[in-house]
Amino acid sequence: DLHSFPTRRSSDLDLINTYEELKAICDEAGKEEGKEARTLMANAISIIRIIASIALLFCRAFSPAFYVLYIAAGLSDMLDGFVARKTDTVSRFGARLDTIADFVLVIVCLVKLLPILRIPAWLYLWIGIIALIKVINIVSGFAVQKRFVAVHSLMNKATGALLFLLPLTIPAAELKYAAIVVCAAATFAAVQEGHIIRTGRHLCIRLDRK
Repeated sequence: DLHSFPTRRSSDLDLINTYEELKAICDEAGKEEGKEARTLMANAISIIRIIASIALLFCRAFSPAFYVLYIAAGLSDMLDGFVARKTDTVSRFGARLDTIADFVLVIVCLVKLLPILRIPAWLYLWIGIIALIKVINIVSGFAVQKRFVAVHSLMNKATGALLFLLPLTIPAAELKYAAIVVCAAATFAAVQEGHIIRTGRHLCIRLDRK
């Protein structure tokens, strides 16, 4: 009848509104699940780098297996950040995981290569100075920012690329000449990193993935 018509219309509108709200909730949940899956993809690539780095410990240095794992680890270092940026899934956890993966790769390479390479004393000293500067930078980051700070400047990235290429050049070039280039870049990058952390100028701090 005419008296019940407004009530039925109001009820229909309520149902439509409820449906739209449920649909919006489902769509948002789907987006969140998709983002979580993409985040897991970027983090999985970093984890693969850690696994590949550990596997290097069981390979003879400069063997084909060593180079395959080493190159795979290096490519994953570029890929995880690329995936995180393209999928809009950058995160603090991802950045820290990537930094840990880089650290594991460097330590494993040092463990594998230092015993078999003839490294002059001056190069050990230079590496030690760079390491000391990096430690000071970490401490400064905690003091200034109250948290772990990883600076990914262009010089840091360039140094990482040179450091990655260094083991690939050893069979063809004398170590000390290639090491001079890498250490010079690393020294400049470490000093610049400390300046950025302590002054905050032109800040390029990696709180997310690179």
